Amino acid sequence: MPYLVFSNSHDGSGSIKVAMTPVRVVCQNTLNFALDNASRIWCANHTGDIGAKMEDARMTLFMAENYMNELSKASKKLDRKKVSDAAVEEYIKLLLPIAADATETTERNVKKLRMDLKNRYYLAPDLVGVGKNGYRFVNAVSDFATHAKPLRETAKYKENLFLKTM
Repeated sequence: MPYLVFSNSHDGSGSIKVAMTPVRVVCQNTLNFALDNASRIWCANHTGDIGAKMEDARMTLFMAENYMNELSKASKKLDRKKVSDAAVEEYIKLLLPIAADATETTERNVKKLRMDLKNRYYLAPDLVGVGKNGYRFVNAVSDFATHAKPLRETAKYKENLFLKTM
């Protein structure tokens, strides 16, 4: 879920900043990270034509509202797309294929990944009540892509996972 973050220095030393971000801002570090990585940021200094700046801010919020409305429509469309258990199996096989010439180790590893994704679809606490649909599948895949433990955990695993999630 994207967040709309609003930042103001309150002493006039910095500009007002508004941005859409996937980062939930809870402290100065996450605020800095959110603003540094936002695709678009609306900024206004505390001086100049305040009327024009207010109109610009209004349009920015309008566009954010439109974005959220479109996101809601896409979510509802996915929610209406029913997905059978057989389709889930097929989609997982398409996403995580086993090559014909795969070694036993590779085949075993891919099967572990498939089971992890399947468990996220069927057992994730936040998806259990959603129903068997496209919304649930997309969210299970997203959770798998951003949170799955690698088969070989390196020293930078947690750092890489954090950066991938952001």
